[in-house]
Amino acid sequence: MKIRKILNNSAVITRDSNNKEIIVMGKGIAYNKKNGDSIDQDKVYKTFSADSQTIHSRIIEMIDEIPVKYIDLSEQIINIAKEKLETPLNDSIYISLTDHIYTSIQRYHEGIPLKNKLQWEIKHFYQKEFEIGQEAVMLIKNETGISMLEDEAGFIAVHIVSAELDGEVHNSYQITNFIQQITHIVKYYFSIEFDVESLAYHRFVTHLKFFGHRIFLQNNKKENPLDNDLLEIIKEKYVQPYLCSLKIKEYVEQKYDYILDNDELLYLTIHIAKIIKQ
Repeated sequence: MKIRKILNNSAVITRDSNNKEIIVMGKGIAYNKKNGDSIDQDKVYKTFSADSQTIHSRIIEMIDEIPVKYIDLSEQIINIAKEKLETPLNDSIYISLTDHIYTSIQRYHEGIPLKNKLQWEIKHFYQKEFEIGQEAVMLIKNETGISMLEDEAGFIAVHIVSAELDGEVHNSYQITNFIQQITHIVKYYFSIEFDVESLAYHRFVTHLKFFGHRIFLQNNKKENPLDNDLLEIIKEKYVQPYLCSLKIKEYVEQKYDYILDNDELLYLTIHIAKIIKQ
């Protein structure tokens, strides 16, 4: 590939094998280069297609406004997340996380760090993502000399969660609040305290994360619905967990105008039954 336009030392515009315009990013990819020079493929860490015009335009705007060192820092954090989560991340994280890190560091320079109102929920609902956020905070300190509050690990974790789902940070905060409400229903129904380190709790929260995602997308279509007989068996075996699931069903229908089907009731009942046995 040949460089068509240099955006900065770490980003260029070129064309792919189908002659489509793309943005290619890589640390030092355009250093001492000029238009027409070949691109060192070994330095490329991300390619953005112009098929997504919104992301394409936002990438160019970000590169124009944010210093390269913050783009490179964000890329390091994203690579850590990809390695530890072993799951695809929405391309929008290259924009949202970079912008967040840049503005957060600017705020710290100005002496106005932000507190994270959902810190406890993020820390316990998204444990892996929060640990990556903590690692990111240490990386930021090593690269910039700025010691950030643990709250920042929570903010970074939400950006990662968003990229795991649909790329919209706002939806991740909605889902976090949703998980909080559902866990409260279960907690008070059974008058228990959760063991937030248990595998059952982690699985329950993971289920709620994707359950919440379906709700905010208003997607309740099932390609392979479960046999209703199975729900009847579960209802008899786990009476109280099932009744608790019905309370959740009522809450979700009233608040989110989302109708839970039998599959969702069944999975909720099973998860609740496991979590109250911990």
